[in-house]
Amino acid sequence: MQLTHYTSKFSPHTFPITVICDGITNAPNIGSLFRTADAFGVEKLIFCGKDIELGRKSAKTSRATEKYVPFEMNMDTLETILRLKSAGYRIIALEITEESQAINQMKFEPKQPIALLVGAENFGVSEVVLALADSVVHINMFGQNSSMNVVQATSICLYEITKQLKEN
Repeated sequence: MQLTHYTSKFSPHTFPITVICDGITNAPNIGSLFRTADAFGVEKLIFCGKDIELGRKSAKTSRATEKYVPFEMNMDTLETILRLKSAGYRIIALEITEESQAINQMKFEPKQPIALLVGAENFGVSEVVLALADSVVHINMFGQNSSMNVVQATSICLYEITKQLKEN
């Protein structure tokens, strides 16, 4: 028998993970990031940049998770990263670069809080903040395209990170 939201046996857990969204403005993506953050027990979402609006379109895809997933809005991604770095967060940028390594090759320490930095739909993580990352990771892909939707990519990364944190 298929389980419902009310009969599933998943136990709630919050991980020391903050997702920093660098310039993500697409309302359905914003809503889906709330759902993803809830599903993976993320401690907070931080939306950075201008023209970011929470409204009917993002609420439709969030399925009300924006009401209980902690979040903040900040114009300045650079300031956000520097603040989290000074608080002891390990900054992990999700971007394909010459030095990036596959997410499944990265080792995550359960005691160190993580800030996963994900980039705008069309531009990725900006070069200025990418330079501040402690590590840069990518998702191995085997098709013709070299990118995927920001929510899908964030979900894959959060799955790997939480899997490792849960095992340790």
